[in-house]
Amino acid sequence: MNRFSVQLLDWFDQHGRKTLPWQTNKTPYRVWISEIMLQQTQVATVIPYYHNFLNQFPSIETLAAASEDDVLHLWTGLGYYARARNLHVTAKKVMTEYNGEFPDTVDELMTLPGIGRSTAGAIAAICHGTHAAILDGNVKRVLARHFAIEGWPGKSQTLALLWDKAESLTPDTRIADYTQAIMDLGATVCRRSSPDCKVCPYFKSCSARINGTIGQYPGKKPKKTMPVKSTVMLIVELNDEVLLQKRPSKGLWGGLWSFPECVSVETIDSLLQSLNLEELERTRLPEFRHSFTHYHLDIEPIRVTVRATNRIAEGGAEIWFDVTAPHSIGLTKPVTKILAELPANQAR
Repeated sequence: MNRFSVQLLDWFDQHGRKTLPWQTNKTPYRVWISEIMLQQTQVATVIPYYHNFLNQFPSIETLAAASEDDVLHLWTGLGYYARARNLHVTAKKVMTEYNGEFPDTVDELMTLPGIGRSTAGAIAAICHGTHAAILDGNVKRVLARHFAIEGWPGKSQTLALLWDKAESLTPDTRIADYTQAIMDLGATVCRRSSPDCKVCPYFKSCSARINGTIGQYPGKKPKKTMPVKSTVMLIVELNDEVLLQKRPSKGLWGGLWSFPECVSVETIDSLLQSLNLEELERTRLPEFRHSFTHYHLDIEPIRVTVRATNRIAEGGAEIWFDVTAPHSIGLTKPVTKILAELPANQAR
């Protein structure tokens, strides 16, 4: 076993996390759910979602049999909803093509929707002891700092160097512990900001620490000016219900329920007309900005009360959502924000 692995495992034995929910009863299903949730999301945020998800879907059979709305509802607030849709699709695929058993090789795991090389490596290493490397954000940071690997990890050349290093350092024994250990080190010690170098097992060998260049690693993504888009969201209200529309499965907020939208206030009348709704009252609510990875979205919410006789029939793409007894469906974050603030904006 190489010195890097020995030092890391010695540290892990004394300080590593061993009681996280997915570390007990380690099955491919439980590890897979945790790995997908932990993409772009911190452990503290994931834990309650993980418990709720496993309580509702304790097995891959129950997840595969669920509706997309049920899955997205439990994901509401966690963001990056493609992860949830891919979970659902993968569960169905494992049931139909693999008899309900996860494949145990990295190559086969990578054929499943939403499972990339690092996630496949984590499942194979943790559950099967397969010699497979991982390279999530925490691992990239540890390796980039320790070996002073230049460049933004999103750049193919830099990523290739990091993968080469990750592969060469993964030991032949205690692979599951090593995999958890290097993720833990990045999450708890070699943090993005305020790393705790004094307790790091690589205090004496880390190139970035020795040279005082920790802040330079990993390399930053080249900056781009974030574009700003805008939309008008209509809170079409009838008594205690609001009209929601299901968004297309692909694209922004795919498969989630949101308010009807139009490009500007000037087009509200035509939108209402297309829905066969007659407006009684219109109120502007406070505007706010919702930010995505690649752009900002300025949202102007308009509350519109409509005539009771004009209640449109529910269909596959539209429902009347009772705000006093909400359905278990996946809602976009702006919808949950507006609904949470709606009672303060309306005189009941």
